[in-house]
Amino acid sequence: MERDGQLRLYGVLAARLKHAHTRVVNAEVPDETRRELTRRLLAVTAAAKHDLADAARRLDVLEAELDELGIPDR
Repeated sequence: MERDGQLRLYGVLAARLKHAHTRVVNAEVPDETRRELTRRLLAVTAAAKHDLADAARRLDVLEAELDELGIPDR
């Protein structure tokens, strides 16, 4: 049962990461900003392999920054 819950959490986080990736790729920002956002997104993805809760918190912070930058939530 616990394994099913863990798999579900991975699925939710994977969907959120995919959505964040789409936002970063489509963002109309300077190249340097896109590189930094991409680097941070990759760091969250790597963190997800070891600690789902930490990765989710980091993704929350990144998504908030995307919102602040006015990057559309498509």
